Amino acid sequence: MSLANLLLGRALASSEERAERVGSGSGIGIFGLDALSSAAYGPEAALTLLIPLGAAGLVYMGPISASIIVLLAIVYFSYRQTIAAYPGGGGSYTVARANLGARAGLLAAAALLIDYVLTAAVGISAGVGALVSAAPMLQRHTLSLCLVILAGITVVNLRGVRQAGSAFMLPTYVFIASLLGAIGFGVLKAVAGGGHPVAVVAPPPLRPPVAVLSAWLLLQAFANGCTAMTGVEAVSNGVRAFRNPVAQTAQRTLTAIIILLIVMLAGIAYLVRVYHIGATPPGEAGYQSVLSLLLAAVAGKGVFYYVAMASILAVLVLSANTAFADFPRVCRVVALDGYLPQVAALRGRRLVYSYGVYALTALCALLLIVFGGVTDRLIPLYAVGAFLAFTLSQAGMVMHWRRTGGPHAKVSMVVNGLGAAATAVTVVVVMVAKFASGAWVTVLLIPAIVALMLAIHRHYRRVGAEVDTSAPLNVEKLQPPIVVLPIAGWDKVARKALRFAMNMSPDVHVVHVDAGETAETLQRKWPRLVEEPAAAAGRPAPRLVVLPSPYRYVILPILEYVAKVEAVQSDRQIVVLIPEMVEPHWYHYPLHNQRAELLRALLLLTPNDRISVVSVPWHLKV
Repeated sequence: MSLANLLLGRALASSEERAERVGSGSGIGIFGLDALSSAAYGPEAALTLLIPLGAAGLVYMGPISASIIVLLAIVYFSYRQTIAAYPGGGGSYTVARANLGARAGLLAAAALLIDYVLTAAVGISAGVGALVSAAPMLQRHTLSLCLVILAGITVVNLRGVRQAGSAFMLPTYVFIASLLGAIGFGVLKAVAGGGHPVAVVAPPPLRPPVAVLSAWLLLQAFANGCTAMTGVEAVSNGVRAFRNPVAQTAQRTLTAIIILLIVMLAGIAYLVRVYHIGATPPGEAGYQSVLSLLLAAVAGKGVFYYVAMASILAVLVLSANTAFADFPRVCRVVALDGYLPQVAALRGRRLVYSYGVYALTALCALLLIVFGGVTDRLIPLYAVGAFLAFTLSQAGMVMHWRRTGGPHAKVSMVVNGLGAAATAVTVVVVMVAKFASGAWVTVLLIPAIVALMLAIHRHYRRVGAEVDTSAPLNVEKLQPPIVVLPIAGWDKVARKALRFAMNMSPDVHVVHVDAGETAETLQRKWPRLVEEPAAAAGRPAPRLVVLPSPYRYVILPILEYVAKVEAVQSDRQIVVLIPEMVEPHWYHYPLHNQRAELLRALLLLTPNDRISVVSVPWHLKV
């Protein structure tokens, strides 16, 4: 079995694509992990900003969480309609491009792509943060752990959508059961204790207040907490991955994800207040995640705690899979419209869009390295892209219903209009609140990516205009080309290339650069080796051209000779035939000079349509 088959599985035929589609159960694991796992770091991100308020900060977690849940419900109803109206997938990009124009679509696409890169980086770093909470001795290996996990997720996703869903289903449902179980048990204890439950393991005492409440601080906490909404759009972007009936299966999956997320957010907000659990400063010694403190307070640090923490770690890490499922799909749709490199639309051996996976892996690794794998440093960059995509999608849906009409069009317009207004306000709040702490990077990156996409589109249009033709084939004045064949000496490689050249044309120029070593021997043997056999066969003999090179240059004299022939024979095609040895093993490559590759590259860079380059390989067997 080859290494590729071992790592990625056997190659899948295009006809097997339908079997790779997933149902609602697997869909939650593939497209819902980002949204569900954000319950582990969204509330904590808000609580972190409330640390300066001390115990008073916990009081405001309820209103902040309630605002986020209301916004989440609005976005949910909007995306249900998006799935029904655009079952082909593409989400915000498709909706915005179809209804608001190409520029709005590209703005949505850029926002989504940035959001997915951050989704992968934040998910992995938050998962490692959960691991470090349970095993503090691993804190110094945070970045290494992040990169190892990223590599593992990449391999799993290259194996295909269905296998990724199967791999992630068990940890997903263990996480859901553990967190809902802890929330349910904690609420029961709180009710039984009259709203003042006794913690099994007491959380660290809250720090004394060092700041006073301000609207600005609440806005910042709300903006951080809104990261709990990222990933909601994932189902609408990946609708084509679901089984038939596609739209209904996707809608069921989205409904299940949103209900679970609302219960988790509400439960966490309630329990941190009644158990007096605050955030600990991330990146510092003694850091513990809010969920770690909550689970210990509710159930203690027994078997349940470690099972739950293991599931949280797994799901936080695997939440990056939502980005791996959707980033390549968004790239594909944008590439089909000519705004990203065309390779992004190609399926790999397992019917996944492999080039999108590679790009996401590289960008995520870069982000993790730059920020040291610490979640809190990445959070300020987060949510701007997601909410901008939300806004453009909902605004596009308003125009969609206005254009298409229908019995429920007015109600749908109201729902989507409300969603657009709510998320637009949130975009402004998030950008203002997080601008100085890092959101400015995202604000600059989005237009930069849009500009790059437009530049790619202009390039493809220019190429299309240059090569497009409706003229028939011109067969007038056809004649064999002049073949220029550079050789270092006489051997089997040169002999094979010369036979090929003589088959191609009767006008062959064999070029040898005289660096003071082999030219005289080759000239002496040329009549016997070439001219006499050619004459016996009744064919014109190739010309031997020796180019002097007193300073031992090899490539430059050949280039100059080709240019000279091209200038003299202005009505003929010139074919430069390059013989080259192909080594069987990579470690043989440095043992041979690579002049053939350099010559080919320089000739291809020559802007002359009358000069063509052909390689004649000799495959070594040793």
